[in-house]
Amino acid sequence: ETTMKTTVGALCSAAAALAAAHVPTVTAFSPVHVPTSSLIVPAHRIQNSALRNAAADGGSGDTDAKQEVKAAPLVSGAELEVMLTDWDEPLVVDAYATWCGPCLLMAPEFEAAAKELKGKVRFVKIDTDQEQEMAARLNIMGLPTLLFLDKFEPEEGSTEEAKAVLKDRIEGAIRKDSI
Repeated sequence: ETTMKTTVGALCSAAAALAAAHVPTVTAFSPVHVPTSSLIVPAHRIQNSALRNAAADGGSGDTDAKQEVKAAPLVSGAELEVMLTDWDEPLVVDAYATWCGPCLLMAPEFEAAAKELKGKVRFVKIDTDQEQEMAARLNIMGLPTLLFLDKFEPEEGSTEEAKAVLKDRIEGAIRKDSI
């Protein structure tokens, strides 16, 4: 229990630092730009199914967990594209797979961090097996992978458009205090 609290604390610390540093800047990381022309579903019509949230829960079999609204919901590739074009908060994406042991071990800590930082940082999960095209576009090579994204706002008068910028990337299971 102490280890779990420490891990959740680290994840929250890293995400809070991202929220505190929510100053749009270009970093050495490559920007992730998703064209709006590839959007499939309008943002106001997006709804997560109970089946996708059950998979994000790690298939624990807990029917109450499947019914509750997740602080870090499972999203589709189309939903993630919408989030990358229209947002107000920094975004943390957990790329995982249902067969990945470290992903399943990290899931409760990711959810706890999402609850703790709700309203400051947005947390979402994407199943790389179901969303292979998006996983390839995000260059997910190991699981789990956490992506810390922020919005790059171009200076006034610039012809550049606002886009998501990768602030940090962590591959492999980590504890919350390490994030």
